Amino acid sequence: MHPSVTLKDKARGVLQVFRPELPAAAGVCVLLGEVLALGTAPPRSAMGLGFVCGFLLSGSALITNDYFDLEVDRVNAPQRPLPAGILTPHEVMALGIGTAILGLAAAAAFGPLALGLSLVIWLMGFAYNWKLKAAGLWGNLVVAVSVGITFILGSIAVGQPWSPTVWTFALIALVFDLAEEIAGDAMDAEGDQQRGSRSIALMRGRAAALRISGALFGLVVLLTLLPVGRGTFGLAYLMPIGLMDLLIIFFVTRLLGSHTPAEGRKAMRGLYLSGSLGLLASLIGSLVAR
Repeated sequence: MHPSVTLKDKARGVLQVFRPELPAAAGVCVLLGEVLALGTAPPRSAMGLGFVCGFLLSGSALITNDYFDLEVDRVNAPQRPLPAGILTPHEVMALGIGTAILGLAAAAAFGPLALGLSLVIWLMGFAYNWKLKAAGLWGNLVVAVSVGITFILGSIAVGQPWSPTVWTFALIALVFDLAEEIAGDAMDAEGDQQRGSRSIALMRGRAAALRISGALFGLVVLLTLLPVGRGTFGLAYLMPIGLMDLLIIFFVTRLLGSHTPAEGRKAMRGLYLSGSLGLLASLIGSLVAR
């Protein structure tokens, strides 16, 4: 350890590379998969292990992202723990692998299917960080599929791997995240160009990328109506999800009309918050309407 770097600095650096608010969202997605599959609150042990599994696997992906982004961060984010010398590359990779092992151990408690799917999720995140970040649409799809799978992992954890409701929400989450990824690339086009990215924004232009993203968000709105059409949920689901859909339409309009990355990111934040409302709506609809 460098003489000027204290243990307190190390601890703060670990927290920074972990970014706990994002892994927490992944843990909540696993919990939602459990609740949607059962239609009620699962046993506490399943809730705890499911959340821990999603939290740690997502955290591992974020940690290894910093490892592979070291050279880019030396230029774009020199204050990050790794380029700043607070953590070493070996420490970051060891932390990422250790976190993954703990997450996989939590998944193993649910059986071989949950363990296998969790390993797939981790490998997809690792491959994205290592090679696929600049792969354009293929990289976007890897991230989006990883997000959708977290719901299915939750249904597997409670013994309901083929729940139609869970698969519907997994698809909604996948399409929503894919739309966000494509729009995010449009906002980060300048930095991605230095990375040699083959994003839609760089290959076909910012306007085309935003139109594709907007169309995908429109598909999200249509998909959210599927549970209503099947009679799965009633007004307890329809009312909040209808509000979410209206917010998505509003912020997509703002996104498509944005002229600067700052304006676009502001609209994307609104979309992210709208999606969070959707997660809450799905939880309420599952518990109240059944």
